[in-house]
Amino acid sequence: MAQTYNINRPKLPNFSAFKMGWIILAIFLLILFAKSTITIRAGEAGVLYKTFSGGVVTDHTYGEGFHIVAPWNKMIVYEVRQQEVFETMSVLSSNGLEIKLDASAWFQPEHENLGKLHQEKGEDYVQRILLPTIRSATRSVVGRYTPEQLYSSKRDAIQKEIFEESKKIVNTQYIQLNEILVRDVTLPATIKVAIERKLKQEQEALEYEFRLVKAKKEAERQKIDAEGKAIANKILSQSLTDKILKEKGIEATLQLAQSTNTKVVVVGSGKDGLPIILGNQ
Repeated sequence: MAQTYNINRPKLPNFSAFKMGWIILAIFLLILFAKSTITIRAGEAGVLYKTFSGGVVTDHTYGEGFHIVAPWNKMIVYEVRQQEVFETMSVLSSNGLEIKLDASAWFQPEHENLGKLHQEKGEDYVQRILLPTIRSATRSVVGRYTPEQLYSSKRDAIQKEIFEESKKIVNTQYIQLNEILVRDVTLPATIKVAIERKLKQEQEALEYEFRLVKAKKEAERQKIDAEGKAIANKILSQSLTDKILKEKGIEATLQLAQSTNTKVVVVGSGKDGLPIILGNQ
C-alpha cells in the first residue's frame, strides 16, 4: 500500500502583483512630475499662487522657460507682449448729437507688477479696468467737440486727448497703455451730408479766393513790367542825341556799302545829309 507524504513547499512571490505595483508607482510619479512642472512660452510670464504659504507671490514674476512648481501650488500665465483690443462706442458731441466711434488700444501688463495685477485686478483686467477707462475718457473728450470737428480737422487731437486721459488712469493699475487709435467716426446721415456740403462750399470759396489773388498778382506783375519798359524807353530817348543818331547812321551805311550785294549809293540825299543806298535786294 502506497504512503502519501504532505510536503509544505515555500510559496513563491507573486511577480505579477509586484510588477503591477511598480507600474502604479511609475504612473503616480509621472502624474506628480507633470503637475509639478510648467513651461512658460515666448511673450508670456507667470504668477505663482502658493496654496499653503501666503497666496499670490507679488514680488517676483516668473519669466520664459521651464519651471518646477509644487503640485499643491498653481502658476497663472499671462501674455506680456503688446496686445490690441477693439471697442465701438456711442458718445455725445458738444451739441448733444450721438456719434459712433470705433477705436482700438495697444497695451500690455507691466511685467514687474504682474503679481499685483493678478492679485488686485485678476485675469480679466481688460474688461474690468482697461475698456471702462477708455470708454470714460472717450465720452469726456468727444463731449468737448462738435460733429464737424470730429469729422474733419480735430480727429488727431481727439485721439491724443483720449490717450492722455486713459493713460493717467491705467498707469496706476499696473497696465502699460502704448497707444489709442481712433479708426472711424460715424455721424448721423443728415449731419454728415450737411457737413460735407459746408466743407464743399468752403473749398469752393477758398478756390475762388485763390483765383482772385492769382489774378491780382498777375495784374501787378504786368503793371510793374509796363512801368519798367516805360522807364527804360524814357531813359533811352533822353540819351539819343542828334550827333549819336548821325554816328549810328554812318556806321550802318558803311556796313551796307561793304556788303557784296549790288547797290546804288546816292550821296547827300537822305535826311540830315546821310546817303541813301538803293540795292537790288
